[in-house]
Amino acid sequence: MIPVRVLLATFVVTLLSFAVSLFLGILGVVLAAQVRGVHPNMTIAYRHVAFPIAGTVAAVVLVSASFMEGRHYHQAKTLRRMEDQMHGAH
Repeated sequence: MIPVRVLLATFVVTLLSFAVSLFLGILGVVLAAQVRGVHPNMTIAYRHVAFPIAGTVAAVVLVSASFMEGRHYHQAKTLRRMEDQMHGAH
């Protein structure tokens, strides 16, 4: 179940970061276009803001979620082993 949880967390956080960065990118493109007096080019918000940020966030979340899930797994395994030893001693 660990790989499923890691991939699910990565997917959800990546989608959220894409949505937020796209929103902020659109705001930035619209504001920059208004200041310059030109029509906004929305592809900039997708190509140069949202995709790179979402890709970076996906990589970071994948690594950190893998590390945290692995740590949690080993911690639970150790606690189970300690519990079994305590019950075996009595």
